[in-house]
Amino acid sequence: MADVSPRIMKLDAATASSESISPARLRDGIDLVLSRWFGLQMAIENRWGGKDSPQKSRRFAADIFSLFSRSNGAPIWTEDLENFLNEYMPLTFNTEIEDGSIEEVAEQLLVIHEEYLQCEASLHVRSGRNI
Repeated sequence: MADVSPRIMKLDAATASSESISPARLRDGIDLVLSRWFGLQMAIENRWGGKDSPQKSRRFAADIFSLFSRSNGAPIWTEDLENFLNEYMPLTFNTEIEDGSIEEVAEQLLVIHEEYLQCEASLHVRSGRNI
């Protein structure tokens, strides 16, 4: 089971109103969720994706970030992200995840992405920019 919590990247109102939520912070959130995903960490540690499993893990995080970036604020559906994760793990790490953790990881990644989008929209509104 994935060890991810809804509180991982919960942004409090003070943070959201006083700071710009940068793309780097979104990337940090993605990295945090992936670092707590037991199935992925086992695949990396045991090099199920080959000797370059750690590099593949970093690429995985970058690909998720890219997926979020390409959405341009449009919603990403849970099922689509779950399918992405379900395809990525066996192709990249020779690992089938059947413990339900893909659904949990997808949910946590989408929470982080939604919080990022909400903060970005709030910053645009406060600065008078059209969104």
